[in-house]
Amino acid sequence: MTGNETTNQSPEQPRNQSPAHKRDLTRRKVVVAGGAAVAAVGVGGGLAASAFADGAASPGSPKGTASGAEACYALTSETTEGPYYIDADKIRQDITEDEEGIPLTLTLKVIDAETCKPVRDAAVDIWHCSALGIYSGYEAMGSGGAGGGGAPPTDSPSGTPTGEPPSGAPSGGTGGAHSEPTDDERYLRGTWKTDRRGQVTFKSVFPGWYQGRCVHIHVKVHVDGEWTDAGYEGGHTCHTGQLFFDEKSVLASATVEPYSTNTTTRTTLTEDTIYPQNGHEGGLLFLEYDKKRSAGIAKGVRAHLTMSVAPDETHDSTDTQPSASASASVSASTTS
Repeated sequence: MTGNETTNQSPEQPRNQSPAHKRDLTRRKVVVAGGAAVAAVGVGGGLAASAFADGAASPGSPKGTASGAEACYALTSETTEGPYYIDADKIRQDITEDEEGIPLTLTLKVIDAETCKPVRDAAVDIWHCSALGIYSGYEAMGSGGAGGGGAPPTDSPSGTPTGEPPSGAPSGGTGGAHSEPTDDERYLRGTWKTDRRGQVTFKSVFPGWYQGRCVHIHVKVHVDGEWTDAGYEGGHTCHTGQLFFDEKSVLASATVEPYSTNTTTRTTLTEDTIYPQNGHEGGLLFLEYDKKRSAGIAKGVRAHLTMSVAPDETHDSTDTQPSASASASVSASTTS
């Protein structure tokens, strides 16, 4: 991985490898002392308080016990990489470029699922489509009819979701297999390093949608590499996932231009075949925006999530995506 913007960071310090049997016990969750755990996974300041306010079980909020004596943290779900990944060639935090859309500030915190300690100096990649459903680097593939001034989507969209659209389809997808870029555009893509708290913040715009998928952001976490003047080199990918938006926020965004001109049939969160239907553990973001006004979301959205990963494991594009038969229902905590 290389970048066109330089960073002068030292490589990540070697990690102590834990016994295999211990990893087996913590692959799905880890039990730690409650007080220390909450301190370890807080996203910082007000964000931490709001993350826990929901009371939802997630990798960033405890599946608490009544006494608070202990808390469990589940590994964040692995999902398919998708066809539009371009390897870490923009080392930057502001990935907006000149794209129109609702301002989005995305803060992610990466923790070790076994120790709950921050994963520092990791390289975090994010990439997502534009308000009209187009990915930079793949503009020739279109977006399935975005634009045209049609009515915004309703909360009961028509059509059968198909996950990532098939190769050659006008909807602009190529299934889970990687596609070679068709152009040199790189908007809405970027890589940045986690700080000593395991935290990284990106500036972007609220994503739009395209045929067969709900609104989402792709994410990768790379560890054990080296930050050089050229960017980030070596190491391995310990997490490949996607970040999701609740239906209320998507419907609110659809009333704002240019999202309101996207006439592509929208797949809801519960219909999507990639989202694991397991709330924040599956990548559902905590969102903050002005909900008092009908178009208050237009002023901007703050999104955040703590991602719990296994740094000594490798999870790249070969991971199997969730079954299309995943539950179509989401608990109230995931749609609030």
